[in-house]
Amino acid sequence: MKEKFSTLTSTAVPLPSENVDTDQIIPARFLKATTREGFGDNLFRDWRYDSTGAPIKDFVLNDSRYSGKILVAGKNFGCGSSREHAAWAIYDYGFRVVISSFYADIFKNNALNNGLLPVVVSDEFLAKIFAMVHQKPAAKLTVDLESQEVRLENGDTAKFEINPYKKTCLINGYDDIDYLLSIREDIRTYDQAHS
Repeated sequence: MKEKFSTLTSTAVPLPSENVDTDQIIPARFLKATTREGFGDNLFRDWRYDSTGAPIKDFVLNDSRYSGKILVAGKNFGCGSSREHAAWAIYDYGFRVVISSFYADIFKNNALNNGLLPVVVSDEFLAKIFAMVHQKPAAKLTVDLESQEVRLENGDTAKFEINPYKKTCLINGYDDIDYLLSIREDIRTYDQAHS
């Protein structure tokens, strides 16, 4: 079982860069681990630290004004290779939601399979979020999975789509096996009726 997700209200971290690929999210040299823990330490490693390992002051994850469990990302986030480690790194760092106007399909599925909610909003609504967070870093967003809605402090809202099966899994903290176990009586009944 994974962490359950229903509604999250949090401040957000703005990363307006477009076409962020999975190698930028988690560089290939950090893919040697066999468990999911510790990947957050190297999230955006080459953007967060210089060659000596010192934090790069103007990178958003090193900016004390920004924090929270929501990463707001530019268009085409998670493109590039299919490495699942990108979703692991984002989740392990502490993010539970990524909001963008477009994701690479493989990244989106990897995120959903690992308890990370990738929310797709319009380019216009994404621009509103960036403007709000830059103007007021302490502003909070609410992501309501039940109603499939993002709400801003000023009352602006946007609906988002999600596969109903993945929605059920996130709300209940299920992976694929947990979901099958949750409907085992239905499976048994069906199997008996069709044997």
